[in-house]
Amino acid sequence: MDEEYDVIVLGTGLKECLLSGLLSVSGKKVLHMDRNKYYGGDSASLTPLEQLYSHFRGEEAKPDEKFGRGRDWNVDLIPKFIMANGNLVKLLLHTGVTRYLEFKSVEGSYVFKGGKIFKVPADEKEALASSLMGMFEKRRFRNFLVYAQEFDEKDPKTWKGISPTESTMQDVYTKFGLDSNTADFTGHALALHRDDTYKSEPCLASLKRVRLYSDSLARYGKTPYLYPLYGLGELPQGFARLSAIYGGTYMLDKPIEEIVMTDGVVTGVKSEGETAKTKCVIGDPSYFNDKVKKIGQVVRCICILNHPIPNTKDSVSSQIIIPQNQVGRKSDIYVCMVSYSHSVASKGHFIAMVSTTVETASPHDELKPGLDLLGPVEDKFFSVSDLYEPLDDGTKNKVFVSRSYDATTHFETVCDDIMDIYARVTGSPFDLAAVQATIETVQQQFQE
Repeated sequence: MDEEYDVIVLGTGLKECLLSGLLSVSGKKVLHMDRNKYYGGDSASLTPLEQLYSHFRGEEAKPDEKFGRGRDWNVDLIPKFIMANGNLVKLLLHTGVTRYLEFKSVEGSYVFKGGKIFKVPADEKEALASSLMGMFEKRRFRNFLVYAQEFDEKDPKTWKGISPTESTMQDVYTKFGLDSNTADFTGHALALHRDDTYKSEPCLASLKRVRLYSDSLARYGKTPYLYPLYGLGELPQGFARLSAIYGGTYMLDKPIEEIVMTDGVVTGVKSEGETAKTKCVIGDPSYFNDKVKKIGQVVRCICILNHPIPNTKDSVSSQIIIPQNQVGRKSDIYVCMVSYSHSVASKGHFIAMVSTTVETASPHDELKPGLDLLGPVEDKFFSVSDLYEPLDDGTKNKVFVSRSYDATTHFETVCDDIMDIYARVTGSPFDLAAVQATIETVQQQFQE
């Protein structure tokens, strides 16, 4: 602990581990510490199944024998899917952690409309075949998809009267004559916005998101999403192995006694009477009570099923997005499901998660529209988590705090936070364009 480090990272959540990996690969000397005895922090995977029961119901709680061997289960506390062509894949490839991981496609991507769930159409062929829209609306939506795919912010010829920085996304919907239902699933199930504020913002970001969804789908098959075998807990453990290669150090079960500050700038972290010196600290909100503010809550319910979610064509893994407008809310409800096919449950069993941002004094009731889609549930575990964000950007005191994990079932917002912190720590943004060639050379790794 007498050594001096470029960066000390507190917590082994997904964000912290990825930042640790990126900085290690770039030549920084990194010390990674966690007060817990296990990897993952708030985003841990619980294994065996007995750990899930003790986590939610106390040490004496035990799972039913019908669930099979406990060691066959790896249950994510905060499951999220990876966009196959998204930024997280590029960051994982850049660090080289993919050598320790194996991914599999998610089978179904659905959206809720009028009390039913429909497959999300993500290309022109699916749009024309979809029962989500009427015949004329299908053609309008198909034209919109072609437009989004061909839109190039650097080529005004592709704009067709739309300005990427001045026209709003609502202007785009109006131009193509898309009705409110089509706008709903486009904005929430393709562009993955969490509410409708995006409609009044410049359209460029949303058009890029729609194209990312389509590109990811085209690259890997049935949906644009990937998920690691054995659960998300494999990610932090992979980064721990990677860290050793680059001279980094991981320490679990290390109580953090003090963040040492000198003249308002961090200079070290004290643990068990020893102080490790550092130039900056990165960590999750739980380590910095005085440097974060509460901005809301997320309610989640982990459900164990013995069947796929009904009306998803028996998909063994799937995502369903319930847009806010469909259930009279301000924010979306998310449903995701994985199963034995991803080696996270015993044979014949499925793990579904329903989550949303809390809007009322009865958070459990807010999940009802999602829970109603699951069919019979064998067991379920509710949690309500506070959402925190840092009070400042950390550039003055060199303490960089990540945001809490939101209700979404994908990694896009997580990636935004990682990229933002990386740029603040290093003083320059991460160059995603430089990773493209690497993706092409290892894309076989992501095939089923």
